[in-house]
Amino acid sequence: MSAAAAAAPGDLPTPVAVVDLDAFDANAADLVRRAAGKPVRVASKSIRVPALLRRALATPGFAGVLGYTLREALWLEEQGVTDDVLVAYPTVDRSALARLVASPAAAAHVTIMVDDVAHLDVVDSVRSSSAVPVRVALEVDAGLRVRGQHVGPKRSPLHEADRVVRLAREVLERPGFRLVGVMTYEGQVAGVPDAMPTQRARSAVVRGLKSASVTQLSKRRQAVADALRPLVDLELWNGGGTGSIETTVADPVVTEVAAGSGLLVPTLFDHYRSFDPRPAAFFGVPVVRRPSADVATVHGGGFVASGAAGPDRLPTPWAPAGLRLTGLEGAGEVQTPLTGPAAGHLAIGDLVWFRHAKSGELFEHTDRVHLLRGERFVEEVPTYRGHGLVS
Repeated sequence: MSAAAAAAPGDLPTPVAVVDLDAFDANAADLVRRAAGKPVRVASKSIRVPALLRRALATPGFAGVLGYTLREALWLEEQGVTDDVLVAYPTVDRSALARLVASPAAAAHVTIMVDDVAHLDVVDSVRSSSAVPVRVALEVDAGLRVRGQHVGPKRSPLHEADRVVRLAREVLERPGFRLVGVMTYEGQVAGVPDAMPTQRARSAVVRGLKSASVTQLSKRRQAVADALRPLVDLELWNGGGTGSIETTVADPVVTEVAAGSGLLVPTLFDHYRSFDPRPAAFFGVPVVRRPSADVATVHGGGFVASGAAGPDRLPTPWAPAGLRLTGLEGAGEVQTPLTGPAAGHLAIGDLVWFRHAKSGELFEHTDRVHLLRGERFVEEVPTYRGHGLVS
């Protein structure tokens, strides 16, 4: 976001959320380039703004949405945002499942994720007929197994090919289900920075773990694919994320890669060797206090990202340059004091712009997003929250 544009678009309630369309479009093009011809499925959890989902999907090379709840997937299908949603997480939302099995159109466009027979049982519990087939994908564990330890997100219990095959047979033998895909999300590769300028030794260790994970996962994917091939002709095999696109698409088993954070580039994605970040999402809050000559206090701003608590989950002051959080208060729900060389030049009423640590979560704090092109705000669009869409 340019310095010339770092002012609120009118007299608006804060926080003011902004997405820089020039950066967003450049990031979208870069994701497609990195995917090297394989489709990019946009991860809605990292966006949460329908207009931006549509914008990404309009970019050649993007195809389909990776959703995070079934309710969201049904809404996206009903609103015509997409006719292809793969829900990345299993669901036990019976009311949403009842809507799915009651709608042939939705059931044809939405694929649910399972990794346990119990997930199939929940679907069967909400229907009296298997007339509407439910599209199913299996999530297979993509973590690194080393010396009895598991490195990576604690997601699916499906690891060995024989266990995957047992669940696949169960899906295929049950009336009212169609097995259409597999997902393997290597979060320990896609979601961990590996080029931290102040942590070179740690970054080297991370790169080593990533390399070992890619090698091991390639063998596991191939073993699972070979075991499933006699049983079913899959439509899709989804994998990866923003930080792993190159290694994910290099695996011949994978048919598509997921990405979302790379469109907005929050601070957790600043230090990767695989791509150059172009920050695209910001929020602005006003200075409301000057408790001393070298401290400026803004209203609110305490939008802490999910995950293991630590300084990297805090929002980062971005503009004007030369501001930092205090060690005692950090980012607060109702006020955030700022120090640094620029603090003394701020006046009450000035806006301070921040970047959020984790993509998408910023927009849970506001109903609207202002879209910036060049140095002009060109449109105001609702977030999921603004549409009344809740998880």
